[in-house]
Amino acid sequence: MLARTLFAATVLLMLAHPAMAQEPLATYKSLSPELALDLARAALGDCRSRGYQVAVAVVDRFGGTQVILRDRFAGAHTVSTASGKAWTAATFRTSTTELNAVSQPGMMQAGIRNLPGAVIIGGGLIVEAGGSLVGAVGVSGAPGGDADEACARAGIDAIRDKLEF
Repeated sequence: MLARTLFAATVLLMLAHPAMAQEPLATYKSLSPELALDLARAALGDCRSRGYQVAVAVVDRFGGTQVILRDRFAGAHTVSTASGKAWTAATFRTSTTELNAVSQPGMMQAGIRNLPGAVIIGGGLIVEAGGSLVGAVGVSGAPGGDADEACARAGIDAIRDKLEF
């Protein structure tokens, strides 16, 4: 009898307070088109000041393209590479340099290099505001992924004050 009473009380408590109920709608922050363009311009400008002709892509938190800028002498391949880096950073929620390090041949994560659209080369960085992912930026065309990443970081730094809320 006591066991049945405890069981019934437990069931009633569970029904009264549903565990882990989810809201029917999600809200999130996103980059405005103007801020995405400011980010791309700043990254492009930083690369120009270093003497690099590059393409810069900015994507939203889901990997959707917001802005692409290509300097006039940047190679034709730089547009798709920058876009791929930005998409990869956003969808994996980490920098492409970090992904490169953890996905070397023979490593557990090596398979991500074969995923359609993934570009596992340095130069893709996530953009965060208030601890939330709001987008990503990818740069291609500088002499190496570390130089691409430096330009991407400069772009983020240029808009940092507008990201904090």
